[in-house]
Amino acid sequence: MSPNTHDAAQDVLALDGVSVRIDGRAILDAVDLRFARGTLTALVGPNGAGKSTLLAVASGDLAPAEGRVRLSGAELRDWKARPLARERSVLPQDHAVRFGFSVREVVAMGRLPHPPAPAEDGRIVDAALASADVTHLAARDVQTLSGGEASRTAFARVLAQTTPVVFLDEPTAALDLQHQEAVLRIARGLADDGACVIVVLHDLNLAAGHADRIVMLHGGRIAADGSPREVLTQATIERVYAQPVLVLEHPTRGVPLVVSDDPRA
Repeated sequence: MSPNTHDAAQDVLALDGVSVRIDGRAILDAVDLRFARGTLTALVGPNGAGKSTLLAVASGDLAPAEGRVRLSGAELRDWKARPLARERSVLPQDHAVRFGFSVREVVAMGRLPHPPAPAEDGRIVDAALASADVTHLAARDVQTLSGGEASRTAFARVLAQTTPVVFLDEPTAALDLQHQEAVLRIARGLADDGACVIVVLHDLNLAAGHADRIVMLHGGRIAADGSPREVLTQATIERVYAQPVLVLEHPTRGVPLVVSDDPRA
């Protein structure tokens, strides 16, 4: 969905003039963005572009030095912790659990912001475990999991939280090919069911295959913003990533397919 054509009435999240500085360096520089219900937006860009910082500001985990963020029409800084946790869920890059909880206990933590409803909570947790393919791990101590298993457990917790806004920071980083696609299909399904999903990705082809919209960041600013076909052009990718690429047509998905080219050529 192009940012110039979406229905403003559907906006659930708005960033106006957001800047973040660390040690005098602008990590984000006067960023303006709107995010709508029923969409999946991928944040992409090279290392250090500001993707995770943008996600942290948008989710309320980091206060901007300048600008404001509004969630569901209210200033993000005015939200109380429990109502905020019912409105938006966050999968951070660092999701390690350093206590001996079982996988099921960790996933069930997603229900804590909601009023207790044991039967419903149990059904939701069961569904989240199944969706993330960790049902068979439910009794395991999370500290004994592999990186991919721990990542899927954290994703299941986000699913169990059942929020209308979902933030995912590199949810596929530790996953094999099958689970990368599975996580993005689930995220796509959340958006199709009306959620606003914002996901940080390094894989441009995953972004192209599942996102309505791609926001490409470079040096803390928006380098491109639009549909996958509008953003993932050879000229834009080579300018931002400083890497020769070929942009082809995916043979079955009908979306751009980005292939690295040999710089020696």
